[in-house]
Amino acid sequence: MRKIIPFNDNWSFTKDADPKGACFESVTLPHTWNNVDGMDGRGEYYRGKCWYAKTLETPRLPEGYRLCLEILALSLCGRVFVNGREAACHEGGFSSFVVDITDYLNPHGANELLILADNENHSHIYPQMADFTFYGGLYRGVRLLFLPPVHFETSFYGASGLAVTCETSFEAPLEASVKVPGRAGLQNTPDGQKGTGIPQGSAMLHLNSWVTDPSEDYTVRYLILDREGNAVSEIFRPSLAPKADVLLPDAHLWQGVEDPYLYRCIASLIYRNETVDQVETAFGIRSFYVDPEKGFFLNGKPMMLRGVARHQDRLYQGWALTRKEHYEDAALIKEIGANTVRLAHYQHSQDFYDACDEYGFIVWAEIPYISAQSDDPSAHENCRLQMKELIYQNYNHPSICFWGLSNEITIAGEKPGLVENHRDLNRLVKSIDPSRLTTMAHVSMLPLDSPLHGITDLESYNHYFGWYGGTYDNNEAWLDRFHRIHPYICLGLSEYGAEGIITYQPDEPKCRDYSEAYQALYHEHMAKILMERPYLWSTHVWNMFDFGCAARNEGGTAGRNNKGLVTIDRKIKKEAFYVYKAYWSREPFVYLCGRRYAKRAFDTAAIKVYSNCPQVTLYVNGKPFSTQYGDKIFLFENVPLSQGFTFLTASASLDGKTVNDSMTLEKTDKKPDIYTLPREEDDLDGAVNWFEQVETVASDAPAEFSQEHFSIYDKIKDILQNEDAFQILAGSMYAMTGMKLKKSMLGMMGDQTLKELSSMMTGMGGSEKKVPKNAMEIINAELGKISKK
Repeated sequence: MRKIIPFNDNWSFTKDADPKGACFESVTLPHTWNNVDGMDGRGEYYRGKCWYAKTLETPRLPEGYRLCLEILALSLCGRVFVNGREAACHEGGFSSFVVDITDYLNPHGANELLILADNENHSHIYPQMADFTFYGGLYRGVRLLFLPPVHFETSFYGASGLAVTCETSFEAPLEASVKVPGRAGLQNTPDGQKGTGIPQGSAMLHLNSWVTDPSEDYTVRYLILDREGNAVSEIFRPSLAPKADVLLPDAHLWQGVEDPYLYRCIASLIYRNETVDQVETAFGIRSFYVDPEKGFFLNGKPMMLRGVARHQDRLYQGWALTRKEHYEDAALIKEIGANTVRLAHYQHSQDFYDACDEYGFIVWAEIPYISAQSDDPSAHENCRLQMKELIYQNYNHPSICFWGLSNEITIAGEKPGLVENHRDLNRLVKSIDPSRLTTMAHVSMLPLDSPLHGITDLESYNHYFGWYGGTYDNNEAWLDRFHRIHPYICLGLSEYGAEGIITYQPDEPKCRDYSEAYQALYHEHMAKILMERPYLWSTHVWNMFDFGCAARNEGGTAGRNNKGLVTIDRKIKKEAFYVYKAYWSREPFVYLCGRRYAKRAFDTAAIKVYSNCPQVTLYVNGKPFSTQYGDKIFLFENVPLSQGFTFLTASASLDGKTVNDSMTLEKTDKKPDIYTLPREEDDLDGAVNWFEQVETVASDAPAEFSQEHFSIYDKIKDILQNEDAFQILAGSMYAMTGMKLKKSMLGMMGDQTLKELSSMMTGMGGSEKKVPKNAMEIINAELGKISKK
């Protein structure tokens, strides 16, 4: 029988380029060398080649057994050496792979294992660039596999060697424009649904496994267990033809967060009367489809997919998380009441996919084809490889319903071959897994007539109206307009959000003040308008958790993206967290806002309460102040503040359960300075009038260009190197679009010229100031005044 042994202790680590004679330190896996510098605000982090070393005593192996290393993730690429000989090379930082080291071992005694981990930029490996830290290391750990001579396959793109595909008696209505593909040639049933040939209430399981060196001597046994561990079906197949179809009567469906019912399939490899190998997987039985008007349907029932996106790092841990921490993240997502998770922007840990299966989240899983397509032609093969690994390694997870091809891939410009690469990826996904739907996340500036539309089954946009530009009511205007223009495209909102830093407590929250209060106001609006639009097949808050981004420096907090509903250390749930809990959760709760605005220089205060209960009573210093009836948001005006401390309690009831929340405020003479956002050097106050502040250019004046001076044909990354040129870029962009971007964000568009970027600015909400028709000529004239020397 195979054995799986954790292999995470007593590793040695060095950043030295040459491991010979290097100074090593002792580490335990999972491990990353960027756990601190990847988020500490210094603006850069170590990207390079590092080494892990460990001694392995040659074990006594039964005749014909193989010894393998299973590396659960190696970022972003690396090589495995055994006794000085290279045993494997892997390119892609988010998937697992198995290395057979048997033939590299000494017959007896010690063996030197060396693993090179490399998170440098390589032109042929994705991601190329993105708005998050690329942590290096063996951040998911390593396992030893002892495999019998004949065993279930482990080397096929890291897959488990067992696949379970489920069909139910329900299929999508004929009129649904996007549906889970069913069997070909089946006739329509009288009730207008697609016929499956499966008895009502039953499910058909399609089982398959892959065996190394199969022969007539070996048999595959499939055992299907229900949630309680009872056997519900048993099938035997020859190892030479292991496929099997199984009809499961009275099938219990996987119903998402309402009832995430899981079966288990155990595949055993039998030689005569001996079980020599065994693998198993959880699986769920469900069907789904998406309608462009009515959204997502699970098992024939509408389910409004409303949830969050998630990155996999934590404070000063980076990506080196344990199973316990992955499940803690899932529990927080469950608490908020979300029913869907977008796992951005790469393959996540099997631990988290397991948690999604068990909690019932509908998952969008994607590869790191993000922000910029590489100019290296060989990069597309790496894209295909990471897609194959994502699908084959995660095929059995019922939570995954959507495979994502790319994210904001045009933010750095539309490169040659980009459209065909997406078509090729879509064909690849459909050839591997026709049972799921494909999607992609567009950058906000993507034109409505882009050839990228229509490639995938579903589409989504990343919009930040009300943060980077415009006002938050631009969101519903844009979404409704797109839906009118493209009524047959299934549209979603894959990212939206605003930064919230709990230190800042303004009296009048406004866009870009980085306050927790503005973030909450923004999400109050978004939660409401998104629930009013059933045509949106899914929406995902950006982000569930703050995450590391070494290049960022915003809101007085460097090294982080602070759009999370929960802080990066998972210690504090921001007020916006409770906005969505009010909209999504059925568990009764009440939450008093403003607790971090603890010292107030006023006689009275307006107290806001979030709750999913129909009425809330506010108590001041233990006495009833007022009872309000409402929906989600309750505002109590003119609440008196006592000299010194005032004690507030909110109480509410739902379904016979009473819930309370309390906080304390202090009346002071002066508001603390720390509550106010410090002015930043690249603030763009007044930039909305940029065109009025510079010299005008006649509309028919010829544009002038000089190699010694900047122009609109220079790349963004080059303009950013000159402070004067950057001010023109930032000011003009703000005036044209209302987008107020920091250097770190503009850097993601680095390979585009300003001229190319301008063509993508249409459709952006923002400044109501009229932009001159010859705006680019004016910008070019201003840039032409600045020398490149």
